[in-house]
Amino acid sequence: MPRSAYRRPPARRSPFGSPPAGYRRPMRQQPAPRKKGHPRLWLGLFLAALALFSYTCSKEYNPVTGEEIHISMSPHQEIALGLKATPQMLEQYGGPHPDQRAQQMVDRVGFGVVDSSAAKNTEWQYEFTLLRDPKTINAFALPGGQVFITAALFERLETEGQLAGVLGHEIGHVVARHSAQRMAKQQLSQGMTGAVLVASGSNAEAALAAAVASMVNMKYGREDELQSDELGVKFMAEAGYDPRAMIGVQEILNEAAGGGAPPEFMSTHPSTGNRIAIIQETIDEVYPNGVPSGMIP
Repeated sequence: MPRSAYRRPPARRSPFGSPPAGYRRPMRQQPAPRKKGHPRLWLGLFLAALALFSYTCSKEYNPVTGEEIHISMSPHQEIALGLKATPQMLEQYGGPHPDQRAQQMVDRVGFGVVDSSAAKNTEWQYEFTLLRDPKTINAFALPGGQVFITAALFERLETEGQLAGVLGHEIGHVVARHSAQRMAKQQLSQGMTGAVLVASGSNAEAALAAAVASMVNMKYGREDELQSDELGVKFMAEAGYDPRAMIGVQEILNEAAGGGAPPEFMSTHPSTGNRIAIIQETIDEVYPNGVPSGMIP
């Protein structure tokens, strides 16, 4: 075909006409990338699960109380912890009381309660100390068997049975291993609070979680006190002391507090009314036909 006879076909035009000058074709939008989750949230959930798992697995049977308990240390560790804390307690409360006759009475009553009760069949190293402090009305026990009573409380007691009630209550804390249980609960609370802080990144939310944990631990503290009241009643009764003397102890403590105690839900100790009710229930359980005569008041 001759070259001059070739013609290029006309360009095809859009039926809508040519685009205006300066027009740019819009770019095709890409789909938004899928979110991969929040690393802080997942890390917080992992830490919370780890804390809960550790607490759940730390379980042991207590033959004295007949219940499964969560603890974070062995008996030998508890004993070592109590022995290590003893010098500090002696210094804080003015040291041992110089009255040897009073100390001998505390020893006689304390070991009498231990030797006549289930506390004898435990591995705790009991030791009873009368502290010099004349102002602080207090009695307490350290892990492992160290039991203390201040002179301020000792001098308010009216009978030997009341002293047996105080010491029996503290022995109850030891055999129930309340200190070890409380440490395990605190470790769980700290783990959960830390998990909230990591997951949220907010100090305010972590503070709220810590406040809730504190309230929960207070509740457990009140339950420990009530259980020690029950154990104390049983221990002192087995040693021949009139368990009703424990009610007298509560009345003395209530009078010493002057009615200024905080509301029960804000305190680690239950109210006096609740404690007396639990004590009376335990007495009725131990002696359904009434407390026999001849017991040491």
